Amino acid sequence: MRYRLTFIAGLALGYVIGTRAGRERYEQLKKSARQFAQNPAVRNTAESAAQSGRNLAGKAYHAVSEKVGEKVPAPVADRLRSLRDRGQNGEDDWGTSNT
Repeated sequence: MRYRLTFIAGLALGYVIGTRAGRERYEQLKKSARQFAQNPAVRNTAESAAQSGRNLAGKAYHAVSEKVGEKVPAPVADRLRSLRDRGQNGEDDWGTSNT
């Protein structure tokens, strides 16, 4: 019984020490990730990647809507044309909510 109590006490102490060390390491990682994300070079790269992604998505959307537009029902084709025309004005609603 004495060995069990010693084992349980050691287990509890190890858990407490380990969780403190784990929390400190987590805070260090969180701080370094925040610094990395706030770096201007990283932010510029992320923004340019997002912009090129939006451009490529727009091109793909137009290519698909032109080819598929004739093979879908008329109401759907009209909707695609209206969306395509709206996209040519330089407007996009990416990331906006309709609610």
